[in-house]
Amino acid sequence: MSAVQANDEGLGGKLARWSFGLLGRDGGGEEAVATAAPTREQTPGRHHREIERRRQLYDDIGAFLFAHDLDLTPLNFGLAHDYITGNDLQVEKAVRAILQDRGRLTNGLAENIIAQHRVDEISPDTLAEMLSKVEANVETLSALADQSTNSAKDYGAALQREAKELASDPEGRDVISKLIAVTRTMIEHTREVEGKLRDGQQQTRLLQKNLESARKAAEQDHLTGLPNRRAFESTLCEEAISARESNEALTVAFCDIDHFKQINDTHGHDAGDRVLKFVAGLLGRVSDAKCHVARHGGEEFVMLFRGKSVAEAAKIVDDARQDMSERNLVDRKTGERMEQVTFSGGVADVFGYEEPRDALKAADRALYLAKEHGRNRVYIARETD
Repeated sequence: MSAVQANDEGLGGKLARWSFGLLGRDGGGEEAVATAAPTREQTPGRHHREIERRRQLYDDIGAFLFAHDLDLTPLNFGLAHDYITGNDLQVEKAVRAILQDRGRLTNGLAENIIAQHRVDEISPDTLAEMLSKVEANVETLSALADQSTNSAKDYGAALQREAKELASDPEGRDVISKLIAVTRTMIEHTREVEGKLRDGQQQTRLLQKNLESARKAAEQDHLTGLPNRRAFESTLCEEAISARESNEALTVAFCDIDHFKQINDTHGHDAGDRVLKFVAGLLGRVSDAKCHVARHGGEEFVMLFRGKSVAEAAKIVDDARQDMSERNLVDRKTGERMEQVTFSGGVADVFGYEEPRDALKAADRALYLAKEHGRNRVYIARETD
């Protein structure tokens, strides 16, 4: 392994300050749910009581999400529903245990509960697979709707022509009159069907837009806003093909926050979440059309550089590492200055290996060695390692 030269001579230059904490949040736990919604007067009748019950449950779920500052996602909504209603005993126990221990939930803790207790029900990969199937069905439905619309128009035009011919025939006027009436009815019916098909097409297009939004949500890390691991792996495959065709270099890098568990243990998980967001923002600032940054999981981030050699990519990562090491972070909740927050990195040439995944593994090994040799440094993987 060869190491990118790192500046280990202390913190130099003007220290940038950054604060953590909950702005105006009381940090309430379960007690916050009790103040959810004002009491409503009971309306007579079973139907109205059911409506009031559902409204109260909706208010309680909303109060729970806002009390813990949880993102408004379907998974968090489901978690709150299962906890409040007791619909899922395992989820209820897990949430209650965290509330007793920490006093509140975070998005990260909620994500862990969902991952542990609903692994068979839903996952980003499962959701993406479902979305792909629904999209295929929507495309088929849209094509059928277009065909039906064209057929209905042709049928209506043919009926109109027949009606004109029958109307001009002087023979058998009574029968012809009936046929004309029936034909006109069928034409009106056809036009009605055409209108419904047009409405259906509009709804289908809207559904396609919603599905695209859902797909983006399935490929986004909710905490940092960066693409998630699944999205990155898809980008890696696409960029490998594109870079090879255009004869461009392609480099991958792993970055991992040093001693992240210690940050959580010392300052709490809320502060840890804000460190993750800050590092994500710092790395994200170097991203562009040829540089992709994603959260790979936990405190680990991954970067992909197209058109950059290993040395050039390592220099970019190391500059970000040095920038991070010179930050002076303060935990607003306690007012205490935090220990130096740093990250380590490992860089590898994607085309130096048979498969892109092999390059990922090589970058991960380089990262491991950077950690092993003192942290707060960036290592380049050699093809022979």
